[in-house]
Amino acid sequence: MNSEPAAWKDPGNHGLKSNSTMGWTMTVKQTTTNQGQQNRRNFLKTTAATAAVAGSIPYFAWNEKAFANQDKNDRPVIGCIGVGSMGSGDARGHNGFGDIVAVCDADSGRAEKARLDKNIGKGKADAYADYRKVLDRSDIDVVSVVTPDHWHVKIAIEALQAGKHVFCQKPLTLTLEENQLIRNACNKYNKQVFLVGTQQRSSRDKFLRAINMVQKGLLGDIQKITVGIGGGPRGGPFSTSTPPKELNWDYWLGQAPKVDYIDKRCHYQFRWWYEYSGGKFTDWGAHHVDIATWAIGEDKEGMGPVEIDGSDAKHPVPYEDGYTTVADSYNTSHDYAVNCKFASGVQMIVTSRGDNGILFEGTKGRIFVSRGKITGTPIEQKWDDGKFDASDLTRLYKDKPAEGHKNNFYRCIREGGQTVSDVFSHVQAMNTCHLSAIAARLGRTIKWDPKEEQIVGDDQAATFFARTPRKGFEIPVV
Repeated sequence: MNSEPAAWKDPGNHGLKSNSTMGWTMTVKQTTTNQGQQNRRNFLKTTAATAAVAGSIPYFAWNEKAFANQDKNDRPVIGCIGVGSMGSGDARGHNGFGDIVAVCDADSGRAEKARLDKNIGKGKADAYADYRKVLDRSDIDVVSVVTPDHWHVKIAIEALQAGKHVFCQKPLTLTLEENQLIRNACNKYNKQVFLVGTQQRSSRDKFLRAINMVQKGLLGDIQKITVGIGGGPRGGPFSTSTPPKELNWDYWLGQAPKVDYIDKRCHYQFRWWYEYSGGKFTDWGAHHVDIATWAIGEDKEGMGPVEIDGSDAKHPVPYEDGYTTVADSYNTSHDYAVNCKFASGVQMIVTSRGDNGILFEGTKGRIFVSRGKITGTPIEQKWDDGKFDASDLTRLYKDKPAEGHKNNFYRCIREGGQTVSDVFSHVQAMNTCHLSAIAARLGRTIKWDPKEEQIVGDDQAATFFARTPRKGFEIPVV
């Protein structure tokens, strides 16, 4: 992989324990024998190649039990980058499918906790503060990226460059430009499998049922979709303080502007600062806008809204020209109803008001779906009786069987094919999420050319397309 920029110094281990003596430029000590590693990689490549040639192969149960019974040399070797609460949960999920040999976090306390976790590192994995050391290990097949949002794309692209299969949590991107960067990378490194952590795409009885009803026209022509994603919290002013000794704050900030440490900027609370995330627009939006976009078939490149009205949006702090005027309080929108209009005439209202979930309204009927329920007359009267079966699920799963989210990921690694939650459709939903946030920040309507992927007719709004990263934290352009 590329050497690190001169301005980016190795953050060191920050007290992390490790079972190897690997340094940034040292030869990696393998966790498997060369013969075992070659056997495993050959197995992964051979099964995927067989699937590509044959077009399809029998459906095996790529579940935790099946992987656990495999020879160790055939099990994927995994590195987990970002092991906070969400990252550790994902790591435990990966643990059933492979062997975790490395964990990494800018917070050494979190990394050490994951290293010792009996369902993650088992006291045997190496712990790092620098993710590049994970990517530099030739024995690792799969990386799980569950960092703050502003780190996702940089690490994911570098992981693809290093030949790794990638699982990355949502929201995948921080900006509209990052959507293009990660899509380009996936096109270039198309032998690697990539799964985005939008697990609602694997919800058969609710979200997939709703999508099937919409796509088969059972609700008639869809006219309006209300996407309820909740509002972000209000908080602050917060005081600055000295970062905890186990946290490398400068490294955590990455591409974002350098600022004094505030504990509410870090770990989970980073979501409520536009510097690192997009508030609820990209938090729950990455889930619900994704499902809505998939349902109406606006999930292909060149598609998307053409007009986004953010005039009905409020923020918890003062704004000028789309930027907050204070630095000590949460700054993402907490109250909004953004109207996204598509060329087809469909309106998608992305809102903090009402129930969390998606309301589809068609010319024949309407349904509401969330993680907890799916309701409406079409559901109560079973309009889809006999019209939602295993073949429909297989179609939605891109000719794979319907199964758990990570099961699908590891199946695609073994068999080839595209995951149920792929980068290409995800960035289409993220375009809508980012555009909603930009329109809300500016408090006005903006126009989007989905084919050219440009904000048009508004020079100021167009400046929000990308961000200038801090020197030394640039994202690779491939």
